[in-house]
Amino acid sequence: MNENVFPKNFLWGSSSASNQIEGAWNEGGKGLETTDFVKYVEVSDRAAGETTFSVTKKQLEEYRTHPEKYNFPKRRGNDFYHRYKEDIKLMAEMGLKAFRMSISWARIYPTGFEKIPNEEGLAFYDQVFDECKKQGIEPVVTMSHYDFPIEITTKLNGFESRETVFLFVKLAKTLLERFHSKVKYWIIFNECNMVFHAPYPCCGAMIDNTELSEMQLKFQCAYHQLLASALVIDEGRKIDKTLLFGNMLSKSVYYPATTKPEDNLQQQFDIAMDNWLTDTQVWGTFPYYMNRFFSEAKIKLPIMCNDLEALRKGTIDFFTFSYYCSVLCNYEETGLKLHTTDLTSKYKNEYLKFSKWEWAIDPIGLRIALHQIYDRYHLPVLVSECGLGAYDKVEVDGTVKDDYRIDYLKEHILQLKESIKDGVDVFGFFTWSYADIVSQTTSEFSKRYGFIYVDCDDYGHGTFERLPKKSYFWYKKVIASNGENLDEA
Repeated sequence: MNENVFPKNFLWGSSSASNQIEGAWNEGGKGLETTDFVKYVEVSDRAAGETTFSVTKKQLEEYRTHPEKYNFPKRRGNDFYHRYKEDIKLMAEMGLKAFRMSISWARIYPTGFEKIPNEEGLAFYDQVFDECKKQGIEPVVTMSHYDFPIEITTKLNGFESRETVFLFVKLAKTLLERFHSKVKYWIIFNECNMVFHAPYPCCGAMIDNTELSEMQLKFQCAYHQLLASALVIDEGRKIDKTLLFGNMLSKSVYYPATTKPEDNLQQQFDIAMDNWLTDTQVWGTFPYYMNRFFSEAKIKLPIMCNDLEALRKGTIDFFTFSYYCSVLCNYEETGLKLHTTDLTSKYKNEYLKFSKWEWAIDPIGLRIALHQIYDRYHLPVLVSECGLGAYDKVEVDGTVKDDYRIDYLKEHILQLKESIKDGVDVFGFFTWSYADIVSQTTSEFSKRYGFIYVDCDDYGHGTFERLPKKSYFWYKKVIASNGENLDEA
């Protein structure tokens, strides 16, 4: 038990998303995408309940008509597009074994409807993958991570439409044919269950751009993504049998708020809703309990001829999930409910500490999550995101002393280690993120997750110069020791 428990070729990595790092929103032939119209929300407006997770049809029209009036941080990212060589070199110097990144759909097909891909966009990713290879870093690529060509959203309402399924398959085939010799690990969609919270970033769909009910829209989008994922995996195996395909789940660990049986029933229901998606991705079939749910919720999935066979053929090879927090589940008198609006619970777990954004810090929850997933599916598992957002600052001596991030990751890695000792087959752990990037949930730059400080504020002011934080040197030691040396630098 004293021996190193992490596998010899364990993937110590870090993650990102194209829309949060690349910038260059109007360069290289790239088209406009959904995240180019996600504005920064001031702190006072956030306190009043405004979020960046939903954009209405009316808002989008206003943003397109008067973009000069708004601050769109994801158009800037952290300037990875121009600094990717510098960033990948810094990753290599830290010792990263793998880098999870995503492809901007609109950089390959600017509107989504073109028949011929944008060669300049493909060439950019060729260069990124080549630089990763040069530095000895394994790229793990997400095909769709919360960005869609805006024309697909306005004309088809994203994955509400079946046509979007085949537009996405076209994109995926282009990527697989071009990059299959450079990328082994592919994740189809980021955090598929987030459609229930945020269909605009997750599926390119606006709730007020449809005649469907909100619930029908969300489940229809989810179904079309499941179908698209299966079709892509089937096509990918025809292109290159050595490729490996994974899903991705935004994994919250659910605790009943009390010992009441009803609260435990709500917890079971919350888990079951996530499992509907992942059961389909792993086994190619819906779980038994969904028939009743669909019937009572008056949801009709748009299943067509050959769909079910496609779902059975296009199952995944490995399971990935992001983990940030746990939440409490409480039963309401109106009955079991699907959480569709909030990532957190209005009830606070008295045994846990919370981040500045009220996310519960629960390292043991990671161990619970790993067991829940591996016990159900027995597939190799990759922790594809785990990290702490914080207000970092540069000290007078020119350093960033982010000890709180070190403590957070250390406790989670200890629980990861316990899970591996327990027998869970985990082959990688990816932090969020390698450097400071634009936050997905708030569009802040000041909500920092990275090992590398980027000189930029919420309004794009700064040099964008890179500065390794204290956690950078700590994670370097962790990787060099294959997870054994977790002491602070």
